[in-house]
Amino acid sequence: MRYFMKTFGCQQNAADSERIKTALRARGMRSSSSYKNADYVVINTCMVRESAENRLYGLVKNLEEQKKNKQNLKIVVTGCMVGAAFRDKTGKYLQRLKRVMPAVDEFMPIEEVGFDFTPLRSNIRTAWVPISNGCNNFCTFCIVPFTRGREISRPFKDIIKETQELKQSGYKEIVLLGQNVNSYGADLILGPDSIQVMRDLKPKFTYFKTPIKKTYKIAGRTIKPVFIKHLGRLRIPTLFPHLLAEIAKMGFEKIDFLSSNPWDFSDKLVDVIAKYPNITRTLHLALQSGDNSILKKMNRWYTSGEYKKLIQKIRGRVPGAQFTTDIIVGFCGETDKQFQNTVKICQDIGFVKAYIAMYSPRPFTASSSVMNDDVPHPIKKQRFEQLDKIINKPNLKRSAGIHKHY
Repeated sequence: MRYFMKTFGCQQNAADSERIKTALRARGMRSSSSYKNADYVVINTCMVRESAENRLYGLVKNLEEQKKNKQNLKIVVTGCMVGAAFRDKTGKYLQRLKRVMPAVDEFMPIEEVGFDFTPLRSNIRTAWVPISNGCNNFCTFCIVPFTRGREISRPFKDIIKETQELKQSGYKEIVLLGQNVNSYGADLILGPDSIQVMRDLKPKFTYFKTPIKKTYKIAGRTIKPVFIKHLGRLRIPTLFPHLLAEIAKMGFEKIDFLSSNPWDFSDKLVDVIAKYPNITRTLHLALQSGDNSILKKMNRWYTSGEYKKLIQKIRGRVPGAQFTTDIIVGFCGETDKQFQNTVKICQDIGFVKAYIAMYSPRPFTASSSVMNDDVPHPIKKQRFEQLDKIINKPNLKRSAGIHKHY
């Protein structure tokens, strides 16, 4: 049998697809360059943007026509869309998917393909290494916590073992992946039950039901977790600076990471980046909006001023640091004045690349249930084009090698 794999969305999805390909090969299948020649089609879905969802429906429609002449064709849908369907306790979303895509033979949760499968990597220079899955930060526009669930970190030793094997195999570059890499390890330190329900941490650790270990053992040695401060409080502990430093010592030419949360970017993480020159100097920090009122409606835990201070801090301690970002235009209720606040901060910071999206309501999110998508599409498009012209067009040559991300 021949399989065809189609991946929509981010590099995390692409990394998941690499493991799926290994599982299919273990079943004796060979890859096909086109779905038209395949007996088995797997589609790894994305729901972050409505456009990705629409492309999926178009592909399945084409496959449905192909299936009329090739009855042994099997269609499997997995990824974020299926994750949302299986986490919907009402079952209504899964029923909707089956109704909209009747030709699909199986809706498979991505969790069924674990890390026991070595990824079938097509790039012999750069390897994607997932370090966590899911997200605990419920931004009102984002469906990721519903598609991938709460944040779960891979064991530290498993990540180190995988990266060591990649170095021995001749890989030159590593990209560490997670919905929020900055908070990697919080669940390992505190226990999944604690970190899933608690948001803040007092200096005396009184908010948690279970005891907290103030140290963590790595490769026979004991380290202290890095506690991230936010609004004057110790929010969560993280192991990410330690993990990043350990991998940087292995001698890769370049270490990158995606995505990092502005309000979880610790001073220790800045120090590690500054210390190791093989860690990327192009950092991705999602701004989303430059207006404080919109940021609050988005449930983003920073102000535009705090975001700028973080950029200034990193630039002051990491020579050559440059920044890419995510921006949503036309979010619920966004006025012209609020959009101009986004324009101003983008001009002040000078991003080398911005991944701009026009807001589209996503199911299960707070913005889709309690807010109005009241900015007309022509205005969204106008704002998109204005920002794209300001940020991306002057930087086309410089940003050509910057990776795709969330």
